[in-house]
Amino acid sequence: MLASGLLLAALLSCLTVMVLTSVWRQRKLSGKMPPGPPALPFIGNYLQLNTEQMYNSLMKLSERYGPVFTVHLGTRRVVVLCGQEAVKEALVDQAEEFSGRGEQATFNGLCKGYGVVFSNGERAKQLRRFSISTLRDFGLGKRGIEERIQEEAGFLLEAIRGTHGASIDPTFFLSRTVSNIISSIVFGDRFDYEDKEFLSLLSMMLGSFQFTATSMGQLYEMFSSVMKHLPGPQQQAYKELQGLEAFIAKKVEQNQRTLDPNSPRDFIDSFLIRMQEEQKHPDTEFHLKNLVMTTLNLFFAGTETVSTTLRYGFLLLMKHPDVEAKVHEEIDRVVGKNRQPKFEDRAKMPYTEAVIHEIQRFGDMLPIGVARRVTKDTMFRNFLLPKGTEVFPMLGSVLKDPKFFSNPGDFNPQHFLDEEGQFKKNDAFVPFSIGKRYCFGEGLARMELFLFLTTIMQNFRFKSPQSPKDIDVSPKHVGFATIPQNYTMSFLPR
Repeated sequence: MLASGLLLAALLSCLTVMVLTSVWRQRKLSGKMPPGPPALPFIGNYLQLNTEQMYNSLMKLSERYGPVFTVHLGTRRVVVLCGQEAVKEALVDQAEEFSGRGEQATFNGLCKGYGVVFSNGERAKQLRRFSISTLRDFGLGKRGIEERIQEEAGFLLEAIRGTHGASIDPTFFLSRTVSNIISSIVFGDRFDYEDKEFLSLLSMMLGSFQFTATSMGQLYEMFSSVMKHLPGPQQQAYKELQGLEAFIAKKVEQNQRTLDPNSPRDFIDSFLIRMQEEQKHPDTEFHLKNLVMTTLNLFFAGTETVSTTLRYGFLLLMKHPDVEAKVHEEIDRVVGKNRQPKFEDRAKMPYTEAVIHEIQRFGDMLPIGVARRVTKDTMFRNFLLPKGTEVFPMLGSVLKDPKFFSNPGDFNPQHFLDEEGQFKKNDAFVPFSIGKRYCFGEGLARMELFLFLTTIMQNFRFKSPQSPKDIDVSPKHVGFATIPQNYTMSFLPR
């Protein structure tokens, strides 16, 4: 009895010390760090956050604490930036200071700081420079890649015609097509649409990407140090990413066996050649781990974001048949029906361009943004952010900033049109982020979105099994990513 009483007293004493220490630390930093809700030891601000609606929870806190505030995700201390002004001020005006990469627990468990997306410092700079120049070598931003997209659009049309107007889930129709563009660059070839290994890879990407948007995915962001040892959907997401890693490692081995240093076939070859050139440098960043992870980063990002945006776009167009009709009219007038759309047609198609921008704005693929990290002690709006502080640049809060979009909660292409019906740019359009770590695949994504959407709509109109008023365009999940509702649709020949 006495022993159990002493044990209880000891536990209470420890808990009291932990709480007092936490309060003392917070007070010590209160004059330096941005304000925020008081945090508890280990669980942080978990009790103030709804993991089902993490983005909305953070935006609610910003109403109380302002556009720059501090939140604790478990033991992770994160500074949150809301609205166009705060995000631009950090990522553009103080670009170097905010150029570090923060955590993304689902991917970091595999990447561990390697690869172009989740690395920091000199590694990130070297891999980014190499990736951008190599993608250009393989046609990015040039006529060659446009022809590749047009060719792939032809394969997609053939696959859609094969459905004969039946009601289908468009998910894998779109992801196969989009993925084949980045595959042709990193692997040197496209996949057949019925290739079982390819379909398995797409399923792995979709599964792990969707996990990041779920409540459990957000919980994992807070407590990954514990949850990585427990059973649950986080183990399946990790297994799926390991499957992708194993596939890419196999591709790398195949390229190593048949490599011709004078004639690189794809991104992997170019990286292998650079590895050979730098093998005598002990500190080189061009080694096998960075090759596999960078290829995985490119393959994943080049598949999921564009295909999910298109999938959301189809749903929005079925919800708004008046918008779909206007896009059809503009395609018929500018392109006609006897040739494929070209990227240069965009300049004469302001309404279609506005619709694509509005799909991206409304769809808001990465609402919280990929976490940043300050690279040194940084003064920001009279706050002191210590070196290594993680930062969430809330891209969704920029894309829905009421100072820049009159009715941010509504899907309305007029957000990107002037009074004369011409396309107008908007400083709050940041789906690819901004600053030094912006998505360098932006040019490819823009070209894919325009060419795939216009080619499909040139040939088909969309039909939902529901009436437009019954179509739900609210997202299914919002976390690290935004995932649209599952739906089926028919493609009817025009």
